[in-house]
Amino acid sequence: MNDHGNVEADAVASDAGSAVDVRMTGPFARGGRPRRKTSLIETANGLSLGEINSTIHVPSEHRGFWRNLLAFSGPGALVAVGYMDPGNWITSIGGGAEYGYLLMSAILLSSLIAMMLQYMSAKLGIVTGLDLAQATRAHTGRRLGFVLWISTELAVMATDIAEVIGGAIALKLLFGIPLPWGVALTVFDVLLLLLLMQVGFRKIEAIVATLICVILVVFLYEVAVAGPDMGAVMAGFVPNSQILGNGQLTMALGIVGATVMPHNLYLHSSIVQTRDYDRDDASQVDKAVRFATWDSNLQLGLAFLVNCLLLMLGAAMFFGHGDGLGTFTALYNALGDSSIAGPVASGILSTLFAVALLASGQNSTITGTLTGQIVMEGFIRMRIPLWLRRVVTRVISIIPVLICAILFGGRESALDSLLVYSQVFLCVALPISMVPLVALTSSRKIMGRHANSLWMTIIAWIVVVVLTALNLQLVVQDVSRLVAML
Repeated sequence: MNDHGNVEADAVASDAGSAVDVRMTGPFARGGRPRRKTSLIETANGLSLGEINSTIHVPSEHRGFWRNLLAFSGPGALVAVGYMDPGNWITSIGGGAEYGYLLMSAILLSSLIAMMLQYMSAKLGIVTGLDLAQATRAHTGRRLGFVLWISTELAVMATDIAEVIGGAIALKLLFGIPLPWGVALTVFDVLLLLLLMQVGFRKIEAIVATLICVILVVFLYEVAVAGPDMGAVMAGFVPNSQILGNGQLTMALGIVGATVMPHNLYLHSSIVQTRDYDRDDASQVDKAVRFATWDSNLQLGLAFLVNCLLLMLGAAMFFGHGDGLGTFTALYNALGDSSIAGPVASGILSTLFAVALLASGQNSTITGTLTGQIVMEGFIRMRIPLWLRRVVTRVISIIPVLICAILFGGRESALDSLLVYSQVFLCVALPISMVPLVALTSSRKIMGRHANSLWMTIIAWIVVVVLTALNLQLVVQDVSRLVAML
């Protein structure tokens, strides 16, 4: 594909029109000579996440649908974490508090877009045997690959900043730990990740799924207590002309534009390769694509439900009080304040909210670190130990948060502002990940009979243009706000 790597594309002749067989060949392929190692740094031109690639056995086709679905389930859970990120919580709850159930249709649209893009990501990894970073680098040169790596790493670090802030605030709300100390304590979650990596990837998937269930149960309970108007909820899924109002449209665009997380597209294309099956058997590849799609859509369906519950919670409990709910602490306090949440307010609801916030942060620890490894190995073909990668990423993320917490006396509003401005990197990285994903999966030369259909290709490019425009608009808004503050 280019003259810089060891990735070769070999056309596989098949009456069924199978995909181009993009295999890792050369001295760094499986079975080739050992990687060149210098101190803690290695070259990495092999399999995506080679230490867990093809490590999870899947049953044969005749073992039944449910057993196969269970075997392929797991990657979707790690992907779904990004779609219920704490950064979306305030937007969804605030949208409900200001506009009731009007914006349910925006959550539905954003979830459908996410399902389409994650389907493409999983399909790319299964059919080509490359993750999105490797496949993109295979069609670009070394210099462009380095630029793409830097932009994506900044997006991963922005996600890590959100996790640091969310975790520190959760520790403060649950245990009264001051924000600067809470920020410093989050560095020790590297020990949690290293422990999890020792127990096997399948168990990591189970732990993430369990934490997702915790978040889901918490908000199901809180919404049940709040007693939303289900008729209005159902009506909210139908687009309404009222959504075109200035404030409503801005909030809806924020929900849609902030939903798709660029690092998820890299992550999914890699971790679907953890399943062990015959990749030279077209029927096995078909099965892997089918069940990976089921897994992804089911898990993203749960993420959709969580986001709906957040908006329902805002509408049922806080309608008319949207202006004062711009921080996690404000939401925590409001859940226990009967003058805002009504007679159902209680300390239990506040505590459960903080527990869900902490669970979400720990989930992001796992997915963010794996994505960082994927893009480093894929774009610049360099590997460093997982513990070193986690320590470096976390320390870099902690520094601005710690400085902000100390300079502003631990005020959460300052950390929230930092969280907003860090999202600029996510907005910039999104087109960089979406454009090659759609281009690669729409190519019959690369994907063979698994290439996107014409209608899906058209819809995907429309989504790319719209989401890019929305994210550029968010960048302009954030930069303008920052300039005004200065």
